[in-house]
Amino acid sequence: MFELARRLSFALALVASLAIGLAAPTLAQAQVPYLTLPATEPKYAAIVVDANTGEVLYAKRADSPRYPASITKVMTLYLAFEALSEGRLKPTDLITVSAKAASQPPTKLGLAAGQQITVDDAMRAIAVKSANDMAVALAEHLGGTEQRFAALMTLRAQELGMSNTRFVNASGLPDSRQISTARDIAIMSRAVMRDYPQYYSFFSLRSFTFRGVTMNNHNRLLGQMWGVDGLKTGYTNASGFNLAASAVRDGRRLIAVVLGGRSTVTRDDHVEDLLLTGFDVLKRRSLGETITVAQSMFEPVIEGPIERPSTEQGDADQEGLRVVLTDGPASGPIAVQASMSPIPDPVAPPQRAATPPKKAAPPKKPRGRWAIQAGAFKSKSQARAQLTQLQRRFRQVLDDGEAQIGGAVGGYFRVRFEGMTADAAKAACKALKAKKQACMVVAP
Repeated sequence: MFELARRLSFALALVASLAIGLAAPTLAQAQVPYLTLPATEPKYAAIVVDANTGEVLYAKRADSPRYPASITKVMTLYLAFEALSEGRLKPTDLITVSAKAASQPPTKLGLAAGQQITVDDAMRAIAVKSANDMAVALAEHLGGTEQRFAALMTLRAQELGMSNTRFVNASGLPDSRQISTARDIAIMSRAVMRDYPQYYSFFSLRSFTFRGVTMNNHNRLLGQMWGVDGLKTGYTNASGFNLAASAVRDGRRLIAVVLGGRSTVTRDDHVEDLLLTGFDVLKRRSLGETITVAQSMFEPVIEGPIERPSTEQGDADQEGLRVVLTDGPASGPIAVQASMSPIPDPVAPPQRAATPPKKAAPPKKPRGRWAIQAGAFKSKSQARAQLTQLQRRFRQVLDDGEAQIGGAVGGYFRVRFEGMTADAAKAACKALKAKKQACMVVAP
């Protein structure tokens, strides 16, 4: 009863505050005294997506690099589902466990080198027990080597629109090079249920019995929260407690991803809170209310930098890249238009002075040869979405520049504001970076 009351209090307080405007943090915390505030955790990142429309209902550090841990295995199984659907793999095919696969650390099924297992049992062990040895064995069976399979995983991730993800192994075991984001994991979750609905039920299995031993799914929300039917948990010391979960109610499906939780309990509670609030928002919208899940979930302001994994791409902060991400053609049972449109941060309209009479018109600002670049994207539509949002959010500081989306260079469309003086370009980048928007000054 206590847990139910806590979650109900959370949901009601959130919806109430959204209806009247965002309350101050101190008031909001008083409204939800039992709410764990996960955003204070340095590894925390989260996103909630309406799987039917692709709308992002909530995002917090959704583009910051994080370690996916065993959620990696969703992509491992995605490639297995692809092979099954194309006839390159059969559920009854036998996989021979290599010495490398057998040597993987727990959690594992525990088969010795040279032993065999069917594809079907291996996939069940991966989905339910999160068996690292079976993930490597399946990867080797499909790709020849785990390294080659991981390259195929990364390639497929890029094709799905997971632009900030790199895989180097099939299991999610610790490796500083293996990086993803909450947004990318949401894209992957949508893709697997859209592209291979006939196999999505693997993520719904609550238990798996192999050679007389029954193992339970690590995803405790299965059977605990009404409507939850997948996907995957993950944990390493570096990642914290991760969970990608999906639930269906009243014909609507939501996906929630929480990374970097402090414990399984706080992580699961927070995912449940996010899903419950998301469904309540969808219900209220169906009744005509204009309402969204706030990006700020009553969290206190966090002082100082957020600790996050570094990547080989450098230390540029990706937090501000809130863009439309495409994740493949819409098909399958959820029939979605494959786009994810994050809700922009609320920005007050710029204050402009009254228009002076023509005789007092100020002189035109001198045009310069400097420019700024605020992102590079694989598709022109993504670049346009970024450009539109920047012009809306930073109209005053970007007023001196001419917005441009150049032709693809190296396969990427660059978002630039040209014709600026050196001082204006530097000031504009400083303002964008202050709002955690990636920006680079381009000298003539």
